[in-house]
Amino acid sequence: METTADGCADILRVLADETRLGVVRQLMAGPRHVGEMNRSLGVEPTLLSHHLRVLREAGVVEARRDGKAVLYRLAPRVESKRRGAVLELGCCRLSFD
Repeated sequence: METTADGCADILRVLADETRLGVVRQLMAGPRHVGEMNRSLGVEPTLLSHHLRVLREAGVVEARRDGKAVLYRLAPRVESKRRGAVLELGCCRLSFD
């Protein structure tokens, strides 16, 4: 994650969406399958796929095949900046208290 003003604005734009924030919050507890997140978030599968793609492109999450399912987790660079329920974004902190 970039700590420049533009980089910070970009990541904050990505995380400003309620669904994407919900995904990040779930992944802070550990890797999750798409179906598991979908049941919890209660959004259309195609909409969840869109949000997951945006998070992947921003470098916030990573995906890997797990049999027929896809397992998502926080990207290592995001996970390494996590302190409990707080994400250190470089330019600011995102807290889930």
